[in-house]
Amino acid sequence: MTALEHDSLTSKNSLTVRKARISDIQHLLGLINAYAAKGIMLPRTEFEMSENIRDFTVVYEKDRLIGCGALHFYTPTTAEVRSLAVEPDVKNQGIGRVLLDALEQEARENDLHAIFAFTYVPGFFRRLGFVEVDRGSLPLKAWKDCLRCPKFQCCDEIAVLKTLNDQALDEPPERFDSMLLVQLPQVRR
Repeated sequence: MTALEHDSLTSKNSLTVRKARISDIQHLLGLINAYAAKGIMLPRTEFEMSENIRDFTVVYEKDRLIGCGALHFYTPTTAEVRSLAVEPDVKNQGIGRVLLDALEQEARENDLHAIFAFTYVPGFFRRLGFVEVDRGSLPLKAWKDCLRCPKFQCCDEIAVLKTLNDQALDEPPERFDSMLLVQLPQVRR
């Protein structure tokens, strides 16, 4: 049994880090959609959250949701870190790192070669071993979620990627497009 398959307490502030449950949906919607209202994340619906609840990991401090993140599988070797959000009043206290560590561990347990994200805070990801890559080398994201984004034609997010095993480390990041992901037709702008 993995650490994510049951509730676990971290030593930092007695936080509960666990996989999300259906009962977490309203709390998740509140956190994610507050960021979406500021144009930082895509808004989510109750239906979308219900469909994807198994992707999410949550952090609670007592009965209060203070952070969430999802690991969304794209291929047998890659997944995206998405919807990584921390309550504003507890930012810069390590909650984002706790979440990202849990998501990375889940990726490793599933023998993934790499994880990627689209972000406005690349420095956070760089500190945790991610490298910036060309957004065009990660096309699956664009064709699934980005099509409904109001910023689709003028996206200002930065693509970051982290390799997770020795096999993937042998390849330079610019090769991930052909090695790990399915190439889709490019959008004409």
